[in-house]
Amino acid sequence: MTLYTSISIALALMLAIISFWLPSMSPDSEKLSPYECGFDPIGSARLPYSMRFFLVAILFLLFDLEIALLLPTPWASQFLAPYSTVLLSSIVLFLLTLGFMYEWTQGGLEWAE
Repeated sequence: MTLYTSISIALALMLAIISFWLPSMSPDSEKLSPYECGFDPIGSARLPYSMRFFLVAILFLLFDLEIALLLPTPWASQFLAPYSTVLLSSIVLFLLTLGFMYEWTQGGLEWAE
């Protein structure tokens, strides 16, 4: 165990030292420029995002989280009381569906105004 620990520490130190000294530090004007995509920037880079973008992103995260939370539901049949797990999953799905329908009817999912 001591040999394993000492080899691990020695290897980590050796890799850290090599990665610190190995790269060449010679930045040129192209690397120092803020845009490396090949064209000069047009306009300001600090334009505000649309709130619709954030709404769609939050809805995506919400439904992605829903999938992650409901993924173990098929294994509920192995529990002693599978009906309570299925009931709770159905309630979560129902509430998320109601919220989605509300957003849809309010026009929150329309990208263009």
